[in-house]
This record gives sequence, C-alpha cells and structure tokens, in this order.
Amino acid sequence: MKLFHTLIISLVMSSGALLADEEAAAISDLVCLWHFNEEAGGKRVSGGKENYALEEVNGPIKRVEGREEGGHAVKIEAGQYFRITDGDFEAIDFHGPDAQLSVVAWVRRRAASHWQAVAGIWNETQKKRQYCLFLNATTRSDSRTMTRSATKDEIHGHVSDVGGPTEGKPFCITYSSSGTKVPLDEWTLVAMTFDGKASRVYVNGTFVAEEGYNPYPLKGPMFNGDAEFTVGAVDRGGEIGNYLNGEIDELAIYSRALTEEELQKLAASSEK
Repeated sequence: MKLFHTLIISLVMSSGALLADEEAAAISDLVCLWHFNEEAGGKRVSGGKENYALEEVNGPIKRVEGREEGGHAVKIEAGQYFRITDGDFEAIDFHGPDAQLSVVAWVRRRAASHWQAVAGIWNETQKKRQYCLFLNATTRSDSRTMTRSATKDEIHGHVSDVGGPTEGKPFCITYSSSGTKVPLDEWTLVAMTFDGKASRVYVNGTFVAEEGYNPYPLKGPMFNGDAEFTVGAVDRGGEIGNYLNGEIDELAIYSRALTEEELQKLAASSEK
C-alpha cells in the first residue's frame, strides 16, 4: 500500500512537467528542450528532436524546484554557466540566408546585474556572434538611426550578420528590445525569434511592437561564427561574463520563428 501511495504522489507531481513537455512538443519544429531534471554535477540532456548535453562550467550548478510542481530548474550563480562545445550542436547552429529560430525559456531573475545572457551562440572576444537572448541591457538600439539610449529590465534578441562589432560602432548593436519589463523574483517566459529578416522579443508570450526597436531588422544573413553554444554566460572582453544570476527552466530551441499565438500558449501553461 505504501508503494502504491508513493507511485500516485510521483505521478501527480510529475504531471505538470509532462504537460509542459507536451505543449512544447505540440508546436512544430522543436529541436531541443531542457527540463533540467538531472542531479547537479552532471550533464543536462535535452529532449526533443536532438539530445544535446549541456556541460557544467564551474559547477556543480544547483538543481532547484522548478516552475512546474514536481519539476526542476537550475540556479546559475555568477561565475557558472553551461556550454556545448563547437561541432556538437549542428541542429541549433543557425546561420546563413535560411536561418530561422526561436529561443524560449522560463527565467527567474535574482539580481539586477546587466547584460545577463540566457542562451545562444555569441562569442564577442573572437568576433563570432550569431544569436543570443539577453536580459537587462543598459541600452536599447534604434535601427532607424543606429543610436542607443538608456534602459533597464528589458529582454533583448541579439543577432549578427558580421560576427564582430556593427560597422562604425565599438560593439554589436543589432538587437531587439521588449519594451516590457522583466521583474525580479518571478517566473517569466522570455523569448526571442528570428524569421530570416528581423529579431523579435516577447515577454510572457506578448509582442509589443515599437518602430525601430521591436522588430529589429538584420541587413544580411546570420553570421556563421563556429563558436560554442552557451547558457547563462557568453565570451566577451577576453573572458567569460554576462552571467545570468538566476534560475532557468524549460529552455527550448525551435528551428523557426514562433508566432505570438504559439508563445502565448506556452506562457499560459500551468503558471505558478
């Protein structure tokens, strides 16, 4: 009888995570989905079409209670991140004229530090930028004037067609900005999409259109940087930085730009 009760409790607790998995998989062109249910200290392997293994750097990276009841997330502290080394993630190495993608994740910010990297292929040090979703930049970029202005608490969908800094600028400034703020200490669905022409960002499934900022057009095809895929940090200024400082759950990568309707369905799934 005790074993039966334990089984029932286990099934109930896992139902939320299974539901989230079904919802993500029901949307076409899912490449990989990380639930982060594995114990700290080991690799985190994605479900979906591809089973990519994220390697801890400066771990162990803690496994904590996730957004869904019975599920788990990871808590990334400053100095920690995940990576997949070059050559081991072909299906999410988006580049060239046909590149389309979506990066979607539930995050819970724990610090107000700037330029927190969520996930992508973005090596600034070696001028190998492709795409990356960031939190809390200090500036937003206007594609009409190629100028930047101060901001905070937004999300940003960075894309590059040159790999290095934007022409005439010290940094890459081709990125969309959400307009909508991402709060501290709350689970929030953040997403960036790229349809081959422009970057868009969404907060809790909602797209706030703003001329010059969201969407943000990219002039050329996405750069082929041949760099690592990282989660929670990027290589910049000759060292790893831009640490996430928070929790991340249900990180999904799609091989096309999801629609607002699709992202709203994901945002509505079993919110805590």
